[in-house]
Amino acid sequence: MQTIFPIQTNGPGLYEFTDQVKGWAQGEGVLNLFIQHTSASLLIQENADPEVQIDLAEFFHRLVPPTSDPSMAYLTHTYEGPDDMPGHIKAAMLPVSLSIPVINGEPALGTWQGIYVFEHREAPHTRKVVAHLG
Repeated sequence: MQTIFPIQTNGPGLYEFTDQVKGWAQGEGVLNLFIQHTSASLLIQENADPEVQIDLAEFFHRLVPPTSDPSMAYLTHTYEGPDDMPGHIKAAMLPVSLSIPVINGEPALGTWQGIYVFEHREAPHTRKVVAHLG
């Protein structure tokens, strides 16, 4: 069973789509999620306190700032904007696929776990996450 989840983003940050996955995943097996982009990532992260998502986004922004920051002057891939190459770096550091067991029609997530697209670019995007349950 396969589908594609379109996830709308409006700039850097974490966008939860756990409910969409739960509504789709039926039966049992292993759910694989894969994002079809090179400047966004997938995460399983806490979904109880929104400060967690804010702090994660801020941490990665500080870790890999835009190319307009003097510390990033060594980067050469800059013609797609100051957030593009840093987005690629973040996506190289973070997962672009996830595997989640599905038991009795429910992703086997922990109590406070949610599934997120982690957008690394400033502009709005429609990110595509391919899901396969087998």
